[in-house]
Amino acid sequence: MLQKVDFEDDFEDLQQDRGHLLRPSFYFAVFARRWPYFIFPFLLIASVGIAGAFLWPATYLSEGKVLVQSQQIPSELVRPTVTSAAQERIQVIQQRTMTRDNLIAIADKFQLFPEKRTLMSVTELVELMKKNTKFSAVDPQIDFKQRSRSALENPTIVFSVGFEYPDPVVASRVANELMTRILNEDLRDRTSRATDTTKFLSREVQRLQAENTALDNKIAQLKLSQGKSATTKSDQPSTLDQLKAELLQKSALYSDRHPMIQSLKRQVEALEKAAPPTAATDAGAAASIEAMTTQQEALQKNLEAASAKLAAARLGENLEKDQQSEKLEVIEQPTVPVEPIKPNRPKVAAMALLAALAAGVGLTFLREISDKAIRRTGDVFSVIDSKLVVCIPYIITAAEVRRRKRRLIVATCASVVLVAAVLGGAYFFLPPLDLVIAKARVGLFRL
Repeated sequence: MLQKVDFEDDFEDLQQDRGHLLRPSFYFAVFARRWPYFIFPFLLIASVGIAGAFLWPATYLSEGKVLVQSQQIPSELVRPTVTSAAQERIQVIQQRTMTRDNLIAIADKFQLFPEKRTLMSVTELVELMKKNTKFSAVDPQIDFKQRSRSALENPTIVFSVGFEYPDPVVASRVANELMTRILNEDLRDRTSRATDTTKFLSREVQRLQAENTALDNKIAQLKLSQGKSATTKSDQPSTLDQLKAELLQKSALYSDRHPMIQSLKRQVEALEKAAPPTAATDAGAAASIEAMTTQQEALQKNLEAASAKLAAARLGENLEKDQQSEKLEVIEQPTVPVEPIKPNRPKVAAMALLAALAAGVGLTFLREISDKAIRRTGDVFSVIDSKLVVCIPYIITAAEVRRRKRRLIVATCASVVLVAAVLGGAYFFLPPLDLVIAKARVGLFRL
């Protein structure tokens, strides 16, 4: 191979030269030699990728938005019975909605995935339903300079419910079914919690009332028995005094051994012995009545507090039944989608083209690198010692000199003809120069 070089060129520098990699002509030459290695993989991968992008079944997403609406009546007037956080209730409702029975019921109702259901188990169907069902929080993007304290404590919560399916109509129907179940589950859950709270407090009030009634009966019985004891005690001193007086009278007439005197003495002794136990019983009864009275006062306070809570719970239950408390409200109903969410056909086609280009270029340069043919001066030094190579100066022949002169003359003539054509066109097709200058001065050329 002949190459035009100077006599002063260093063979060592020429041997290490990689400047051809920066010249576009090198790559054009490689493509001219290896174009089949580029064209075939490029066409194959590009055609398969583009065909796959347009034949890939479309998937549509139908979704609606739900707002957690705050309580309509101020909480200072009527406090709600259900006080759990909205985020917690939403998670609970989501888990209940996504149960196995609900998902199977929805799939059976709308006959979802008819082609796949014959090849999959019930568990796989449930997992596919969970995969296609979408729950996500939506940022309401509220940007106020000054927000109230209640707004900071109770932030606006919006979440979306959607379903992915190849048929857009079926996707919208399933999304509406999911939202209906969510709203019904929220209403049932809140009403059930409020009713359970009311029932619990009602049972508690009944229990306290029963205890209070029983305690009141005990106090009444103790007071009644104490009254009888006091009456008996008040009667005993008169009998004892009468017996003693009679004993004094009879003692003046009879001796101590007389049966009548001995009988009177025994009666007096018996009455005197019976007096001390009666006093002790009265003291114990009074202490019991006082303790029971204190217990009854505490029980009455508990009963009043429970009754107040029961009244508040009944108000809260009515609040839930009338749907005046915090509730879920649909702000955007699921509609039939028009555009599919996947696949992104332009993106898939572009990726296929890039992959095809990379494969074609890679295979082309791999084939070029594996080729050991000598095509450049640097390739010679890979097989021959540089000391055995000499430079032959490039000799310009007379024919080459004539070709250069002819090219110069042709280029000059073409330039003259082009300039003349431009000037002629400007002369015949453009307005006079003074008119153009005048229009430019008055601004007629402005847009």
